[in-house]
Amino acid sequence: MSNKKKTVVLGASPNPNRYSYLAVSRLAAHGHPVLAIGKKDAQIADIPITKDHPVHDDVDTVTVYMNPVRQKEYYDYIMQLHPKRIIFNPGAENHELAEMASSKGIEPIEACTLVLLSTGQY
Repeated sequence: MSNKKKTVVLGASPNPNRYSYLAVSRLAAHGHPVLAIGKKDAQIADIPITKDHPVHDDVDTVTVYMNPVRQKEYYDYIMQLHPKRIIFNPGAENHELAEMASSKGIEPIEACTLVLLSTGQY
């Protein structure tokens, strides 16, 4: 796809062995603007990871790399972003947040961001 989708990566990690690290790297490599949110301030290449909750306009996708218990503190933040969709990566599936998103017109998707990118479905 040629259109670029502003993406918030929730649960971003500076550890290169984590899927969230790969997602941030590959999203950027595909030209998608990335906002990385993690447990601590850090860096993935030239992309800062922040522990803050910056509100941005035109967020297309929130892709989640944290377990449902940790997600609770982000519910209000995610809703403030008004993304078009939330991708629940494996292990991040959350029925409660998916229902909340659906009720606000946000599409919940259980998928792997890395697979979607590699198959051109992102």
